Amino acid sequence: MDAQAFVAAKSALPTSPAAASTALLTDRYELTMLQAALRSGAAHRRSVFEVFTRRLPEGRRYGVLAGTGRVLDAVQNFRFDAAQLDWLADQRVVDEATLAYLADYRFGGDIHGYPEGQVYFPGSPLLTVEGSFAEAVLLETVILSILNYDSAIAAAASRMTAAAGERPCIEMGARRAHETAAVAAARAAYVAGFAATSDLQAGFAHGIPTTGTAAHAFTLLHDSERDAFTAQLASMGTGTTLLVDTYDLAEAVRTAVEVAGPGLGAVRIDSGDLTLLAHRVRRQLDELGARETRIIVTSDLDEYAIAALAAAPVDGYGVGTSLVTGSGHPTCAMVYKLVARAGSTEADAPLVPVAKRSAGAKSSVGGRKWAARRPDADGVAEAEVVGTGPLPAELAPFALQVPLVKGGEVVGREPLAAARARHLRARAELPLSATQLSKGEPVLGTELRLG
Repeated sequence: MDAQAFVAAKSALPTSPAAASTALLTDRYELTMLQAALRSGAAHRRSVFEVFTRRLPEGRRYGVLAGTGRVLDAVQNFRFDAAQLDWLADQRVVDEATLAYLADYRFGGDIHGYPEGQVYFPGSPLLTVEGSFAEAVLLETVILSILNYDSAIAAAASRMTAAAGERPCIEMGARRAHETAAVAAARAAYVAGFAATSDLQAGFAHGIPTTGTAAHAFTLLHDSERDAFTAQLASMGTGTTLLVDTYDLAEAVRTAVEVAGPGLGAVRIDSGDLTLLAHRVRRQLDELGARETRIIVTSDLDEYAIAALAAAPVDGYGVGTSLVTGSGHPTCAMVYKLVARAGSTEADAPLVPVAKRSAGAKSSVGGRKWAARRPDADGVAEAEVVGTGPLPAELAPFALQVPLVKGGEVVGREPLAAARARHLRARAELPLSATQLSKGEPVLGTELRLG
């Protein structure tokens, strides 16, 4: 297709569809609670919910908040359309009065929280949702769904980028995850310092740099490795990355430089003892005059494998399975709890702290919280201070929560690059032990101040 035909074909395509409703990305009990609260008259009491985690995954020293921008989109798109309401009625999920409420549902409250990319610890009030009980309770499931997944990916990605140092990490997990989860994973990994993704939808939706050249199938398609390399170079130029471990690695490197010349961009190794092979390939490339050709390694890398390659002559890492699958990112275990509510539906009724008091680890602390990260004299974080009541003046410069939604209007949307930069700053301000890969306790304790 020539350029003119392409333009004509493109103009005939439909425009992007309207954002999909997020209203049914929820659990049934959110709606049945709403129905019961509408009947009791308590649904319109002013309420405050908080998102927090009681503990970090075993051995982790800090968490990373990711998904905030996606939460804002989900809140904005939490609307029940006619088809959804008809289905709810047909399934008898809720009664007619509740359906009437849902038909007009718009979140009109306030949301404050840690900005995306910030690190967190047990008890950190990551998101505070305030509005009527009716409008706030409906958001529980979709908020937790996004924050738990994205933050788990970001925490794993942060450990990998810390281990990689100045060498770039590329997210390549799309084939190991649900198709929509893959896009979310690429976004979260970028927040935590990954340089690029192989997933084009992630690039299109979130502006993440994309990268990728060829797989083993491309080499196997051609009659010889030389033919495959020649075809790829003719199409993509000498700056491309050639995959050199399909047959004989040393022969492939020799052929790659013969075909491309010493200006070859990079070679990729996807199997074997990566440390040993990287040293061999580096020596061979240098002997062939390709001293600037980079070496990219892939093959089920995780933070430990990346750390083990620190002394190897490697220029970048491609990471997939261990980042996007559950074995690589243990759950964040975030919860969404009611911490305060008004004693009546009067607009000026004061908020009363409420908390779960069951025995064991599932108790909670009532009251709307503020949070600040206190630094020591050298600017290194020394405590996560969480409290109720007024924020102490001496901690105000270190307050962590920011406004995200005011009166139902999103005010906290920001470029993804801002979240990415924030994460790198926040991680750098933690004690040095934060990025150790050995198992340990959270590097900051939570200091609770009840006002």
